[in-house]
Amino acid sequence: MVALYVYDHELARADRVTSKVALAEIRLAWWREVLDEIFDRRPVRGHPVAQALATAVQRRGHARQPLEAMIDGRNDALGATDLDVESALRWADAVEGSVTLLAARTLDPDVADAAPTLAGRTWGLELLRRQDLARGAAFERSIWESLHAASRAVRGLSVAAFPAVACATLVRGRRLGGGSESLATRLRLAAAVATGRL
Repeated sequence: MVALYVYDHELARADRVTSKVALAEIRLAWWREVLDEIFDRRPVRGHPVAQALATAVQRRGHARQPLEAMIDGRNDALGATDLDVESALRWADAVEGSVTLLAARTLDPDVADAAPTLAGRTWGLELLRRQDLARGAAFERSIWESLHAASRAVRGLSVAAFPAVACATLVRGRRLGGGSESLATRLRLAAAVATGRL
């Protein structure tokens, strides 16, 4: 499961290590080539994250679509400074919704798509808010609505898969007035994992 999060981190770095959109696009295209190698069962380049991702795909049977959606989402938002609500939702679903779904499937291969995707969407919207890439009353409402939808959806999630969606608890912590590092938020996160409720 760690390989999925490190892959997500590497994709995020594409936009952070350069101010030029064209160079970021090249970095993301490099990762798309890695997926070609993995899913065509060709030798995978000697990058440690690429190697770890290839091992995770082989062991867990992950589909290409969510891994590629993460690239597409990052690519579509390159250079953005103020995403509208629709674009923010698309980004959150493609990027964090996909990685959360894959993480949940790693923990429980039979997990349904809805709960992990909604929890990932919620966390993705919160990340956009923290980075000041989306703002305004309509966007804030979309975070709250997503959190409520995720809270309902995870009630049917297996205990095994729940840790993958607990990230949404950090969003609830901020909404209730605690920062992500506050003691109250940490306790809510521990309680969420223990009870299977956001």
